[in-house]
Amino acid sequence: MMSQPVSVPYVLVTPARNEAAFIERTIQSMIQQTVLPLKWVIVNDGSTDRTGEIVKRYLADYPWIELVENPPRQERNFSKKVGSFNRGFERVAGLPFEIIGNVDADISFDKDHFEFLLNKFGNDQRLGVAGTVFREEGGYSSETDSFEGHTHVSGQCQLFRKQCFVEIGGYVPHHAGGIDWIAVVTARMRGWKTQSFREKSFFHHRHLGTAERGPLASSFSYGEKDYYMGGHPLWEMCRVVYRMTKKPYVISGGALGAGYVWAWFVRTPRAVSAEFVRFHRAEQMSKLRIILRSIITFKKLDSFHITSS
Repeated sequence: MMSQPVSVPYVLVTPARNEAAFIERTIQSMIQQTVLPLKWVIVNDGSTDRTGEIVKRYLADYPWIELVENPPRQERNFSKKVGSFNRGFERVAGLPFEIIGNVDADISFDKDHFEFLLNKFGNDQRLGVAGTVFREEGGYSSETDSFEGHTHVSGQCQLFRKQCFVEIGGYVPHHAGGIDWIAVVTARMRGWKTQSFREKSFFHHRHLGTAERGPLASSFSYGEKDYYMGGHPLWEMCRVVYRMTKKPYVISGGALGAGYVWAWFVRTPRAVSAEFVRFHRAEQMSKLRIILRSIITFKKLDSFHITSS
């Protein structure tokens, strides 16, 4: 049962690039929320489709929604996404909010999604980053099909306590991505609690990581990302083996491993500090020990609660 509602003012920012196929579902989900934000800034990040037109249809009836337009551009770049988020952040900086959230333009959620999360923040002052599990078409669920665990908060919908967001330096731009994941790990490294809740979920209408690229290219890119985010080689090897048990089986796992090896071969510069790498690898090895223990003892593993945090 949900606890007594807590009044926690919040704002949202949505960098949106070529999301005409999905953004209306996100808007419809947002305007039906039981607790509305002080402001929701949608930054049309150089879209070449009808993204901006769709948003404009809602502005007159919902004055708490604001549209910011960036010039059109052809390339997709995660550093640009951070720049767009920061433009939105500037538009809300003077408001009396306690929670700042990033919401992608290709998700939908229940009408009490944000009320639920705001109550979590209100009841736990050490909670720095919060979100929920998510699902995709085809049956994927981050609750059961990922080993990130309950301390990870998916980047498609992340809420930060303002103090936490400031302490970690916000989103750190990197051209190849991982910005939301870096933010969550950094928050834990700085002593904040980060948590996804399985009682609620949102639906991600685009398969994870496939924006403007195919599934194999996405898997290769994730392998590269695992390397330059400091992932442990042993963890990566186990991840590749695990992916080979999932459709499209060997192809997907092979592409993931190839991406990691390629990034190592060309010595892709790390996107994070040595301190971050040590912290991240320690978490991975802790998870791996729990996984191996469950295999040896034949005990069913709850991958969502794979960490002891």
